[in-house]
Amino acid sequence: MTDTLATAGSGAPSSQTPDWPADLLGREFAGKRVLVTGSSRGIGAAVAAAFAQLGARVAIHGRDPAAVEAAAAAMEQGAGQGTGRGTAVGVVPLAGDFADRAQVRAVVEQAVERLGGLDVLINNAGTMLGRVTLADIDDDFLQRQFDLNAASSVVASRAALPALTATKGSIINTGSISGRTGGSPGSSLYSAAKAFQASLARSLATELAPHGIRVNAVSPGTVATDFHERYSTPEKLAQTAARIPLKRLGTAGDCVGAYLFLASGRLAGYVTGQVIEVNGGQFYG
Repeated sequence: MTDTLATAGSGAPSSQTPDWPADLLGREFAGKRVLVTGSSRGIGAAVAAAFAQLGARVAIHGRDPAAVEAAAAAMEQGAGQGTGRGTAVGVVPLAGDFADRAQVRAVVEQAVERLGGLDVLINNAGTMLGRVTLADIDDDFLQRQFDLNAASSVVASRAALPALTATKGSIINTGSISGRTGGSPGSSLYSAAKAFQASLARSLATELAPHGIRVNAVSPGTVATDFHERYSTPEKLAQTAARIPLKRLGTAGDCVGAYLFLASGRLAGYVTGQVIEVNGGQFYG
């Protein structure tokens, strides 16, 4: 049976099937310019490496310059580019503290300049900064949590807006299952910030649609990265894994496909304002 597609506005089906090239993803991302914030480790690093392997020109970011340089070198080697760090077709390493709004703007501006434009912005920077209960949250901790885990995505998206408007590009925010469940004790601000990422994506999807910019979010479940080495005990993680229908924690690699899908104009050109849950069945939204 031949699949048919409806012709837009005609009300009649078309006999034409989509032309899916065998090397779809390679063609889709070759030469695309991508900035992944918070990408020197964890999910961000896995996502950035995948784009680089598919021929994209990728800017990666982290707070520690040495860690970003090392991650960029590893990604270039994995992509087989061999072009040297920071070149026009290589992986561009950028450092900055995303709790500082001026540094957020600077990183985005450098990425646009060094990549020669921008097609995809992935707002992935952020971390819990420690488990702190309500009674112990002070004003400084509150402000830093908000700036790093929520405001940075607004500032980065605003700084990238002219470049993304020029390319009719895409924004993808990183949320978290904790943004839906509230997380565990001591993570209230981080969890609230991750809920912010999802709501921001939905709101900006409507606002930026006239510019041709799609905005979505990926919401990972409990993923075995150094994040949980810092903030969760082995016993807590084992209990969590036992409750997940797939009976294991996620990996950074498990999350990559959702970002590639949302960044692809061919695969997701009519997808905006959505949050993709990647959690092994841990939570049903």
